[in-house]
Formats: sequence, structure tokens, C-alpha cells
Amino acid sequence: MKRTKIIATIGPASEDKKTLSEMIRKGMNVARLNFSHGNFSSHKRIIKLVRRLGEKLDVPVGIMADLQGPRIRVSNSQEFSVAKKEIIRVVEFLLPEKTSAIKNLIARGVGKIVGKNKTKILKLDLKGVVKFVKAGTDILIEDGLIKIKVLERKKNVLRAEVINGGIIKPRKGVNIPGISARLGAITQYDKKVLDFALSQDVDFVAMSFVRTAEEINYLKGLIKRKSKRKSGLAQVVAKIERKEAVKNFDKILGATDAVMVARGDLGIEMPQSDLPILQKEIVAKCLRSGKPVIVATQMLDSMIRNPRPTRAEVTDVSNAVIDHADALMLSGETASGKYPVEAVKTMSEIIRRTERSPFDDLGHGFLGDQTSSVSAAVAQAAHELLKDSGSKAIVVASVSGFTARMITRHRPEQKIFVMTNNEKTHNQLSLVWGVRSFVLPDCEDLDELIDKSIETIRRKKLLGKKDKVVIVAGRPHVKKEHMSLVKVEEIR
Repeated sequence: MKRTKIIATIGPASEDKKTLSEMIRKGMNVARLNFSHGNFSSHKRIIKLVRRLGEKLDVPVGIMADLQGPRIRVSNSQEFSVAKKEIIRVVEFLLPEKTSAIKNLIARGVGKIVGKNKTKILKLDLKGVVKFVKAGTDILIEDGLIKIKVLERKKNVLRAEVINGGIIKPRKGVNIPGISARLGAITQYDKKVLDFALSQDVDFVAMSFVRTAEEINYLKGLIKRKSKRKSGLAQVVAKIERKEAVKNFDKILGATDAVMVARGDLGIEMPQSDLPILQKEIVAKCLRSGKPVIVATQMLDSMIRNPRPTRAEVTDVSNAVIDHADALMLSGETASGKYPVEAVKTMSEIIRRTERSPFDDLGHGFLGDQTSSVSAAVAQAAHELLKDSGSKAIVVASVSGFTARMITRHRPEQKIFVMTNNEKTHNQLSLVWGVRSFVLPDCEDLDELIDKSIETIRRKKLLGKKDKVVIVAGRPHVKKEHMSLVKVEEIR
């Protein structure tokens, strides 16, 4: 069993029953729904299908709703090419028809300005963005593959020169460095998406373009107010893709439930040469805090088109495992690529091979002095007992998943089984490194909890007779961050 989890983005290439089923079999742990694409009807169908397949295959599969945020996208209805040094116009898609600066624009296709030059028009889908753009600003399309420099702004139209040409495709992401602070955090569309996502009881909500801890707290407040649940709320995943997020990361980490290193936009906001070190620093901080961390963007990008990855991509995936990330994410590879199942299978194989090597072992003292809390101290003691007792697994009773996260941040070599009475926790543990979780009914006392846990392991044939396990538990389902018992049991 691989320990590092896989998040796969679901789209046209992977939304059918057969493909989804095979992706789960090959190692998908979390299904990501990108609300920059698709509609509520299609997302609802996918959520139901993933849940049903997970139950059938006896595999908990988390559902992540990824909010678009103040994301700017190409809103032209057709793709078109631009060449180096070509002069084009940039406008907002939803500008008033009577604005004099755009009265001659044609709305269909790529659009032309009526006149002698027939200038091509790039349309952006975020209202109000053009007014923030100054001459000299770079506009980057599709993770910077196409670069355009703004020459001047006249009212609501930008005149720009193409620096790096290529084909501009509909709905591709647009980055304009330096204006993110003016665009806000949660758009009106995001609020509609959140209402829908919570009505479908998703497990995670990913927040795009996070800048501050206050924005995370604001989203958590919305989730609490809008959710039908009183407990077991959807967890927030902070996507780190802005300079401000890197600057404020420690506070963001304290506020969020999980973190995503979103390397695509981050690589545009920051020098690309900084990315490898930033990734390692962010993953290390998350590991020490016990917060799940995801490494994302272009991990097996060539598999969108080809059945095999490049050697560099294989190395990238392996290095993220060695960094001790909880999960790795596939985007276009599974959403729109030709080989979605093969991409999941390939990533699983790389993960397993890397985890069998000594290079992903957590060095002694890596976590530092993290025994200030009782839970952290108990988790450390359990880890030491796990090594010294010759036990083959650790069995953790956890209501919210907190205890499980404290255990897994030690990255033990042995198997980790988590027992919970909470279906939401069961699904959310799909993001946590090394965990295989099970739902148990409420127990009257510790003895019953231990007996039912051992029976579950025996029934699933996960361990053999006389195998030793370390039990970590507290008073059954009383406090979500309470551990009071560590003991060794033998399977009989």
C-alpha cells in the first residue's frame, strides 16, 4: 500500500463510471472538482458517482471543491494565434455596450476592431480588472507560456505587444502579477459554489489565491454559517500561489486545515528558481505542525498528451515524496488528458518505489521539540513504542482526525489504521499520509473500542495472528484532541 495520497482532478476525460472506478483502483484517494470549469449539474453527478464507487470498492474517497477565486481566464469563444511583436487589444468580456472605447468590438469569435488593422482582441472574464493594469505590466497566459506586455491603457481597453507568441485557448488561466491584492479573496461566484458544495457535503474546500490568515478565517466562518452540519465541517485547503501568501505563511498555516503548494501560479509570482526551496520549506512546516500538505501542478504534465512521463517528471514526483508531502495532485493529466488512468497508475508506481527506498525516511530530530502539548507527547511516545516493540502496525482511535495527524507526522514505517465513529473524518483522512481508516460504531468503554478495532483488522485480514500492534486511544468519542492510552496488543 502506498502511503502518499493522490488527488486527481475530474473532468471530461475522467467523469465516466469506468474511468473513475479504474482511477480509484489504481490509487486515487481524493477527487478534485475544479469549479472554474463545468456546471453544478455535472459536478453533482460526479460527486454521487465517486461516493457510490468508493463504497463499492471499500475505499474512502474524499471530495474537494476548488473555488475559482479572483481567477482571470480567457473568455474568447475560439482559440487564436498571436505572434511575437504583434500588437493586440485586451478588454473585459462584460463591459457596457455603450462604452465608446469598445463600441466597434465584435463579440463573436476572437473579435476584430473594425478599421484598417483588424487587431486581434484578447478578452478577460473578470470585470474591473483592466482598470488596475498599467503600462509596462506583463500579462501571462497558461502558466506563462504566452507573454504580453501592456503598452498603454485607454479607458477600458489595453494596447499590448506580444513578447512570447503561441495559441491562446478559451478558458486558459491569465496571470497579471502585482494586482492580486486589489481583487479580493472570495467572489460572488465563489459564494454560489460554496453553497452548492456544502449542499453536497464535500469534504474539502480549496481556497485560491490566499493572501492572509484573515481570509482563511472568513471562509471558515462562511462554511460554519452555511453548512447544515453542526460538527464535522468541510476542511479548508489554503492554496499557496501568491507572494503575499509566502510572506504570511506561518499565520496562514495556523488558521488553515491543510495546505496546497500550487506551483503554477506561484512560479509566475515568484522566481522559478525559488520554487524547489519554497516547496521544501512549506512541506517541512506543515509536517511539523501536523497539517496535511499537497504538492500540485504539472507533476506528470506530459501525460496529458503521452502515455509515458518524462524522466524529469518522474524525478519531480519522487522528490515530492522524499519531501514528505501528504498528497500529490494531478490536474490536466486526469481532467482533460488522453491517459487519466495511466497517469494515476504511473504516479502510484513512482510513489511506491520511492517509499521503499531509504531516501524518504524521516531523519531523527526532524520534527524538533514538538512535545509541548500532551497529544504531541503521547504521539511521540507511541512512535517510539512502535519501533521498540516490534509491532507491525499502529491502531489509532480518532474522532476528528487530530490524533491520526499527530501520529502520521512521524512518518512511521509500520501500517497506520485509524478507527473513527465519524463518516466525515473517515473521508477527510483520505488526504492524510499513510492512513487507512475505518468507521466503527460508538463504544461504551476503552475495552470495547480496542476489541472492535482488533476485530476489524482481523476481519479485513490486514495482519496475522500473533502480530503486535500499538493502540493509541482516549475515552471513546469524548474529546477530539484527547489521547490517554498507549499500549501494545497481540492479534489472536
